[in-house]
Amino acid sequence: MALTPDDISRIAHLARLELHSEERERMLAQINGFFGLVERMRAVDTTGVEPLAHPVAAFEDVALRLRQDLASEPDNRDANQRSAPAVERGLFLVPKVIE
Repeated sequence: MALTPDDISRIAHLARLELHSEERERMLAQINGFFGLVERMRAVDTTGVEPLAHPVAAFEDVALRLRQDLASEPDNRDANQRSAPAVERGLFLVPKVIE
């Protein structure tokens, strides 16, 4: 899938970017280069290849460094909700806006 200069102008307009002609040409080349890389990657037969959790895991055991799942912050719910106009059972109450 290759983009055209009109596509780049439309994307720039939607993103509210002001691109000069040389910038549009550079963006066109970069984005089309990216799409070309994606197409090359899609062309590779990956049948039977197991997904990796980490790229190094293909040739070395990787131990994930995960922290303990412990509460590290105090429960300040009551203090945080003190300024709310309406609270019920620990939840902020807001006006109904959808019928």
